[in-house]
Amino acid sequence: MLAPPTGTAALRTSVLSNRRKTAAAVITALIASLLLFVPMRSAHAADTLLSQGKTVTASSTENAGTPASAAVDGNTGTRWSSAAADPQWLQVDLGATDTISSVTLNWETAYGKAFKIQTSADGSNWTDVYSTTTGTGGVQTVSVNGSGRFVRMYGTARGTQYGYSLWEFQVYGSTGGGTPPAAGTLLSQGKTATASSTENAGTPASAAVDGNTGTRWSSAAADPQWLQVDLGATDTISSVALNWEAAYGTAFKIQTSADGSNWTDIYSTTTGTGGNQTLTVSGSGRYVRMYGTTRATGYGYSLWEFQVFGTAGDGGGPTTPPTTPPTTDPGGPIQGGGDLGSNVKVFDPSTPNIQGQLDQIFQQQESNQFGDARYQVFFKPGTYNGLNDQVGFYTSVSGLGKNPDDVQINGDITVDAGWFNGNATQNFWRSVENLAIKPVSGDDRWAVAQAAPFRRIHVEGGLNLAPNGYGWASGGYIADSKIDGTVGPYSQQQWYTRDSSIQGWTNGVWNMVFSGVQGAPAQGFPNPVYTTLNTTPESREKPYMYLDGSGNYAVFVPNLRTNASGVSWPNTPGTSIPLSQFYVAKPGVSAATINAALAQGLNLVFTPGIYHVDQPINVTRANTVVLGLGYATIVPDNGVDAMKVSDVDGVRLAGFLIDAGAGNSPQLLQVGAQGSTASHAANPTTVQDVFARVGGARAAQAQTAFEINSNDVIIDHTWIWRADHGSAPTGWTVNPADIGLKVNGNNVLATGLFVEHFKKYDVEWHGQGGRTIFFQNEKAYDAPNQAAVQNGSIRGFAAYKVDDNVTTHEGWGLGSYCNYTADPSIIQDHGFEAPTTAGVKFHDLLVVSLGGMGQYAHVINNTGPGTSGTGTTPSTVTSYP
Repeated sequence: MLAPPTGTAALRTSVLSNRRKTAAAVITALIASLLLFVPMRSAHAADTLLSQGKTVTASSTENAGTPASAAVDGNTGTRWSSAAADPQWLQVDLGATDTISSVTLNWETAYGKAFKIQTSADGSNWTDVYSTTTGTGGVQTVSVNGSGRFVRMYGTARGTQYGYSLWEFQVYGSTGGGTPPAAGTLLSQGKTATASSTENAGTPASAAVDGNTGTRWSSAAADPQWLQVDLGATDTISSVALNWEAAYGTAFKIQTSADGSNWTDIYSTTTGTGGNQTLTVSGSGRYVRMYGTTRATGYGYSLWEFQVFGTAGDGGGPTTPPTTPPTTDPGGPIQGGGDLGSNVKVFDPSTPNIQGQLDQIFQQQESNQFGDARYQVFFKPGTYNGLNDQVGFYTSVSGLGKNPDDVQINGDITVDAGWFNGNATQNFWRSVENLAIKPVSGDDRWAVAQAAPFRRIHVEGGLNLAPNGYGWASGGYIADSKIDGTVGPYSQQQWYTRDSSIQGWTNGVWNMVFSGVQGAPAQGFPNPVYTTLNTTPESREKPYMYLDGSGNYAVFVPNLRTNASGVSWPNTPGTSIPLSQFYVAKPGVSAATINAALAQGLNLVFTPGIYHVDQPINVTRANTVVLGLGYATIVPDNGVDAMKVSDVDGVRLAGFLIDAGAGNSPQLLQVGAQGSTASHAANPTTVQDVFARVGGARAAQAQTAFEINSNDVIIDHTWIWRADHGSAPTGWTVNPADIGLKVNGNNVLATGLFVEHFKKYDVEWHGQGGRTIFFQNEKAYDAPNQAAVQNGSIRGFAAYKVDDNVTTHEGWGLGSYCNYTADPSIIQDHGFEAPTTAGVKFHDLLVVSLGGMGQYAHVINNTGPGTSGTGTTPSTVTSYP
């Protein structure tokens, strides 16, 4: 827990707080005295007060003592106040469509200078009935002429440095002119919706709960199908409204569930007629779904809107992490925070049957290499005894402490390769982070390949990086970790370790690289195969989720380090951001909604799952944090870029996978627009554990995977992979992609760079001042012949190309392998290509022909011996030029 503030900053905070309280008391007293002499508007005598005691929501609240409900309780001694940001809104649901004649705003000191009064029939589409940019605070009664069920104050400019604050918000008018669409409060709008299937990317499940009758969900043309909404808590359900598109259900059920697995029928029909149906029901549950068994047409099921009405409960029943449920208003600001979804599993030491739950996840994920299931496992601070968490595909395991030692696992967190007959070369896409492990046998086993980071871990013993039986292995990455014993890579072909502390390292096969590692073996490449830098020139540890001192979810964002050595913890310098400042995305949400949240100023958390996007996710604000949990995966549809980052300071991208779609995306990730020139040396953007894949799980193609145009970017551990195998077909013309990583920005640093199988350059570097510490590469297996990889007069595209115009560049510990299985006669002139100039330097390079499947003529340019035969023996260059 942080100590309370002291000194000048604390005094300033106290003075401001007391000054505000004093001013509020004086102004309140003044208003009260004036009211003795100024009569209320006579208009109210003929109008009815419609808003008092009705349901009210807000974009935010300053604290628990200033809720939205306080503005409609009739008590001028209680108030609503918002966060200190623009815009903000307060909205009341009148329960029916009423005629509105006037609105009274009784402002506290913190008033709105520019605001609107708006009405809406559905809580989504808003009409301005009053607008001002010269608000003066106090008590304002404004005459309006409109109608609606929902009325709100929408503030765009505050009159003070604080938020917006209202003692009372009173809506006057006459009742009638409409009725609620169904009995009870609308519970479903903006909540997480999932479905058995979707017809296409333009008809997602989320469209049925977005309050927009111009968007819809539609399913595949088969029976049965379902659409399900997670209300976030166990609520009482009184009615369900279905607004069918032409493709409706003849036979369907409405069902409720407490856990999303066991369902109870609360309505059933075999004679559905489509159109608008409002069904009176009686039941309760956190989950409500339409379960269709017979379609009325040859198409699927299609709903413009699926609305669940009733009474909000107390949040009982099975829940995920205890955070504030998300609220959204498509016409106004989107609320941050929210539960983390059903695929985030949170354990504390008292949780029953933890081992059984871990085993169940592993059984599903052990060999699920190209499936869609994703899981995040969190351990709350405490001690856990006797666990063996076997980590399968798309599973992230993390501690929720501020420091690794806050979560003590007396047991093992294990990756082995039994599913693949002892071969660990395909143990991709899994991670462990921010906890302490005391292995039962003295050594923990972490036998992984690419995209499997081991971060911020304290191993109270040794670490074995090989599978049981010492079969093939091809990884891997360790950062910010302390290993009390010896690390044994054994059969690992290559490995990179950064900013850590170890007691020893036993051996190496081809390429073991260390930077900033206390206890690392001495420089020895090529024999022994160690490349050792005493420090890492720049690094910033990955943002991570934890529980703050009040037990609330927050994301910790570590500071930049220069010339780092050893771990950053305990007491890692950095900034804590509460989850309420993140938009918590769930599968099914639209890219438009994500972009609206980002544009509003929220950070972004992707919960585990697959996210199809029909437009790029646009990160435009400096210092935005985008954090994925459980290998959340973004799939760009229709050939769009998956994500674009503006040329701004300090963006943190971390912990997600971008999986190319069937359309030919120009880039999967673009950092900075082409031609970006700004310096970000003091606050660089970081790209950490962000992975790219072209093919394997689905039909896919892209031109370039990652394009880095901003200056000073740090790429800290990535695997950019054009698939050579998968559950979907792969091949030279089946999942094409030309370039893996293209760097146009200056002073870009890559630490732990894995790029494989692209048709042209795997890495193409145009920017000045670039640096790479550790590079692992395989050329594309599936090149059909020599002509297919001919680069002008050069045989084969280099794995790592530095542009001829570059004058400063440096690399340490870089390796490239060829395995031309389609045509073993292919010759690659060199693995590395760079201008021969004093400012372009390379240290410890190697090329390898895997079993003689193709050959390299040289290592870099025309320097270094070629490979020959089938002996899989590296050819090396220790220094160039």
